[in-house]
Amino acid sequence: MHLAAADHPHRGGGGRAALGLGLGHLAAAALRREHRRRALAGGAVLASALLLVATPRLRHSPALHLFADMRNLLGVPNTLNVLTAYPLLLAGVPGLVLCLCGSGCFGISEGRAVIKAGIEGMMLKEIFLFCYPYLTEKQISSLRWEALGWFLFYAGNVAAAFGSAYYHLKPDDDRLIWDRLPMMISASSMLSILVIERVDERAGLSCLLSLLSLILVSSACERVLDDMRLWVVLNSAPCIAIPAMLFLFPPKYTHSRFWFLATGFYLLARFEGLADRKVYSVNRYFISGHSLEHLCFAMVTLILTVMLSFRNVKIVRSSNSRT
Repeated sequence: MHLAAADHPHRGGGGRAALGLGLGHLAAAALRREHRRRALAGGAVLASALLLVATPRLRHSPALHLFADMRNLLGVPNTLNVLTAYPLLLAGVPGLVLCLCGSGCFGISEGRAVIKAGIEGMMLKEIFLFCYPYLTEKQISSLRWEALGWFLFYAGNVAAAFGSAYYHLKPDDDRLIWDRLPMMISASSMLSILVIERVDERAGLSCLLSLLSLILVSSACERVLDDMRLWVVLNSAPCIAIPAMLFLFPPKYTHSRFWFLATGFYLLARFEGLADRKVYSVNRYFISGHSLEHLCFAMVTLILTVMLSFRNVKIVRSSNSRT
């Protein structure tokens, strides 16, 4: 045995070299795939910007406040549109309470203090235990901002319940922002969370800050310039970007099928909102598409909360990754 090894000292080194070469090819192929995915994402952003510039000005129309179902039941104006906003509250409060207060559920402790510390630039470690009960200390510290994204997602849902109900009691231009703004924050947070999960923390944080800034700009454009183009683009972006990312980027956590289910309900909600009158007539004027849109948004939140309670890390990705 020893003599054979001595007679052929090149065998071991050659095998290791071949193995290293093979691993190098695999790594290079993976890197090329990652670059293609990122180029595709960059192209999507560029296409959105070009679409925004090329689209003619979209003026705000008073007809936006005329919904299919405007029945007054039990003395409540637009009854079903008002009442169906509150399932968002029921779906969002559990996640928001766990993020803010902590209760021992999913391993949270001192949640309120951690969020305050996170806003000041510290790690959101304890809150991560809500989302990922089996994470190690190293894994938690590599995913700094994801929990803040979930907090904004749940906060947006809770605010949307009250804002949407307030708007539908008396739909007009002054109240519209209280309906739109929370839902746009929630949808933008959901998209940014997915970017953090599937790409990396830096890209996700940039996405979150950019989208939140653009939401404020779009609201100002609509109010001051009477131009809804940016709002339409921001409203449509999650409908395209979320399904694309689910197929293009590998999951970092288990139970990723819940993302597909939640995305299905999200797209269904958007469709029902656009087909408000058609849906209302198809079901013989029982419930409108806009009311069903509220219920589907609540289902999205519920599904993602269930996902968070069960999932575990599948791929550990460093927040400092530069691939």
